[in-house]
Amino acid sequence: MAERGGGRVREIAGTWPPRRAAEAGGLLAPPGFDVWTSLVAKLKGWARAEAGAGRLFPWVPVAFSAGIAVYFTADHEPALFAAAPLAIALCVAAILLRRQKYFPALVLTAAAAAGFATATLRTACIAHTVLSRPLYDVSLSGFVETRDIRERTDRFVLRVTDMALPRGDIRLERVRLSVRKGTAPDVGSFVSLKARLMPPLSPLRPGSYDFARDMFFQDIGASGFAMGAITVAKAPESGGFGLRYAALMQRLRDWIDGRIRTRLDGDERAIATALLTGRRDAITEPVNDAMFISGLGHVLSISGYHMAVVAGVVFFVVRALLALVPGLTVGFPIKTYLFSI
Repeated sequence: MAERGGGRVREIAGTWPPRRAAEAGGLLAPPGFDVWTSLVAKLKGWARAEAGAGRLFPWVPVAFSAGIAVYFTADHEPALFAAAPLAIALCVAAILLRRQKYFPALVLTAAAAAGFATATLRTACIAHTVLSRPLYDVSLSGFVETRDIRERTDRFVLRVTDMALPRGDIRLERVRLSVRKGTAPDVGSFVSLKARLMPPLSPLRPGSYDFARDMFFQDIGASGFAMGAITVAKAPESGGFGLRYAALMQRLRDWIDGRIRTRLDGDERAIATALLTGRRDAITEPVNDAMFISGLGHVLSISGYHMAVVAGVVFFVVRALLALVPGLTVGFPIKTYLFSI
């Protein structure tokens, strides 16, 4: 509705929002085309910025991890003869088309396909028998590969060389057995025992931690308990270089643990042992609770090997920097000061 007067038209009522504002694309414009167009333009700008020189590379491991995640969500085991050639073809295509404008998208797709194919290949390489039903009286013989000293019980991984069942014929390559605290055999020894074996534990609820998957990728086909005495015997064959190396590392870990026990006492010794060797059995419950309440529990959960590597790198860097000062190098024992810290 409008009113005429003096040769001009004065608007009294009209449409809402005003057409001029809508045509100008201002704040009063209806939500829809203009808003989505600006959003798409903004996303394209961000994508171009991420695809710039030197910025695309950090996204390659993200895409690779996404491909691995897609593998673990598959309903059945993918075919290796299809996953591997597809990944190779996409990688070759990305190299040949590196000057095209869609090169970033092709690189990320090839990285995701490579992650999927890598997970498929890894599963195919370590495929082994996994126990599907409990076995209550099994005679096992084999080499002790790892030993884990825990708070209440010890456990070790046995590489099985001989397995006898009352009924049936099942062949497992590795089993993880729990024993009473302080009775786990030494790494590298050849033992014979009787055990009760159970299938790997499935997730307790949907989306929770999958113990069975973790054990599968550790080449462990079952877990259980050792029953009766563990007999250490002479090995009928050599355990190989890998077993000798594991035994050497275990002896070194035991030596470090013994050295710490002679220098420290109480909770200080327990925390130092946990950080350097990974053994957390000596930490008292109040200290353990305090560590987790304060947010430092993850420091105890990680492997002692990583803490030793970090400490060694820091020691080397600090000592190298101090050695650049002639006055400190000649007049002060730098290494002694660093060890005391």
